[in-house]
Amino acid sequence: MTDWKLICALTDIPPLGSRVVKSAQGDIAIFRASDDSVFALHDKCPHKGGPLSQGIVAGHSVTCPLHSWNIDLASGEAKAPDQGCTTRFEVKVEAGQVSLKLS
Repeated sequence: MTDWKLICALTDIPPLGSRVVKSAQGDIAIFRASDDSVFALHDKCPHKGGPLSQGIVAGHSVTCPLHSWNIDLASGEAKAPDQGCTTRFEVKVEAGQVSLKLS
């Protein structure tokens, strides 16, 4: 069974910012891009586990605050030359409300 969990209003996440949600899978960072696209990733950089939620969002990527790895928000993949991936979670915005898919 798949459950969607209501997290917050879109406006509760600052543009180019994030919000952290505690879950059974660990901390999940929900990011808001400047175009109001929303993405959700496990809040650990694939390099050394840095908190991606504290990174800088630019376009549809986030830069890890520890070692400046760039992570694609849509896929969770590190951008070349770095290699690695963090878990991506499904997220949606309906009527201005952000929901996270937990399965």
